[in-house]
Amino acid sequence: MMNRKKWGIMSCLLIMMLLVSACNSGGAGTTPGTAADTQVPADQQEMVPEEGAKLTVWDSGDQKTFIEEAAKAFKEKYNVEVSFAEVGPDKSMGQMVTDGPAGVGGDVFAGVHDQIGQGVSAGVVLPNDWFEEDTKSRNSEIAIKALTYDNMLYGYPKSVETTAVFYNKDLIKEVPQDWNGVIDFAKIFNDTKANKFAIMWEVGNGYYVFPFIGGYGSYVFGSDGTDAKDIGLNNPAAVEAATFIQGLNKILPLKTSDINADIKKSLFTSNKLAMNISGPWDTGSLKESVKNIGVGMYPNLPNGKPMTPFSGVKAYFVNAYTKYPNASKLFADFITSEEWQTKNFEMNGALPSNTKAAASEQVQSDPIATVFLKQFENSVPMPSIPAMAQFWSPMEAAMSSIWNDNKDPKAALDNLVSQMKSNIETGQ
Repeated sequence: MMNRKKWGIMSCLLIMMLLVSACNSGGAGTTPGTAADTQVPADQQEMVPEEGAKLTVWDSGDQKTFIEEAAKAFKEKYNVEVSFAEVGPDKSMGQMVTDGPAGVGGDVFAGVHDQIGQGVSAGVVLPNDWFEEDTKSRNSEIAIKALTYDNMLYGYPKSVETTAVFYNKDLIKEVPQDWNGVIDFAKIFNDTKANKFAIMWEVGNGYYVFPFIGGYGSYVFGSDGTDAKDIGLNNPAAVEAATFIQGLNKILPLKTSDINADIKKSLFTSNKLAMNISGPWDTGSLKESVKNIGVGMYPNLPNGKPMTPFSGVKAYFVNAYTKYPNASKLFADFITSEEWQTKNFEMNGALPSNTKAAASEQVQSDPIATVFLKQFENSVPMPSIPAMAQFWSPMEAAMSSIWNDNKDPKAALDNLVSQMKSNIETGQ
C-alpha cells in the first residue's frame, strides 16, 4: 500500500498538472474584447476551430445566398456549421452592443467601418490579430486604414464603396471634367418648370457635402479623422467650399428638403436628370431603368483639385462574446478571401477591397465597377470615432441655412462647429 508521504507528493503533482492544463486551454470568450481569446497551441502553425463549433453570421438579406454558399464550402473544409441571420450592416453594431453581452449576438457580423469606435468602446469587437498581416497584405491600403482604430486592426474587409456620377449617355456624352463644364451644360439643359436638371446630389446630406469640403482641403476631425478636438469644418478651406456650393443653387434651384435619393432616382430614370451623384448600391436598379447608363469621376473643383468623397468599408467583425473565437476568425478570413470577394462581386456587385480581386478580369471588364474603384482610391474613409455621430444633424442644419436661406457660409459653419463641440462635450 502506498504510504501517506508518497501519496501526498503524487497528489501535489497531479494538482499542478491540472492547473497548467487549465491555464493553457482557457474557455473561449471568457475575456471579451482581447486578443487572448484566440486559442492556438504554441506548437501549432495553423488556427483550428473549437470542437463542436457552430456559427451564426449576421448580414443583409441580399447577402444570404452568398453567405450560404460560403458556409457550405467552409463546412467542407473545417466541419463547422454556419447559419445566416438577417441583421444589416447599418444596424449590426448597435444591436451587438446589447446582444453581444446577452449571449444572443451573431458570432460573425457584417458592419461598416465608421461604427468601429462604437463597438470598441462597448467591448463587443475582437481585433483582427491572427490574420492581421495577411489581411493587410491582400487589401487596399484605404480599406485597412478605415478598419484601424487606435492603431489596432478590427474587422476583415469584404467590400468598399464611395460615390461618383451616374450619367445618362442619351442626355450627355460624358461627365464634364470640371464644374465650369457642368454649369455650362446646365444652362442649355435645365428646364425648372419641367423638372429637368443637369445634376443632382443630396445637398443637405453631409455624406454628399464632404466631397466639396475634402476637395478644398478641409477635414472633419483632424488630418486622419481621429482628433475630435480638431474640427476643421469652419476653417478657410471649408468656408471656400461652402461658398462654392451655395453658388450652385443657380443650377439646382430646389430646397434641400426637395432633394433626396428617391427624387433623384425618379428624375434620372425618367430622363429628366442627366447626372445623378450616388453610389454602387444604386447600380442594379439604375441599370434596369436607364439603358444607356455610364459612371464618371467627380468633376474637378474651381481650384483645379479633384473632389474627395467619403468612402465606406464593409467588413466582417468577430463578436467578442462568441463561444467560438477561433472558428469565427477563420470564417471571417475565409469569406473575405480573393476567391469569395470575387464571387460576391459576381453575385451581388460588391466592390472588392482585395487588390487581386479588384484587378481580376471579372471586375476590370465592368465599366461601372472600375470607375467606382478608381474614385475609391481618391476618397477619404469616414471617421470612425464615436464623435462622428455628432456630424450629421448639425451639418444638415448648416447646409439648409446656406442653401435655402442664403446664410453667410462662415457664420453657418461657425455655428455648425459650435454645435458639434457642445454635443461632443455633453455626450449627446
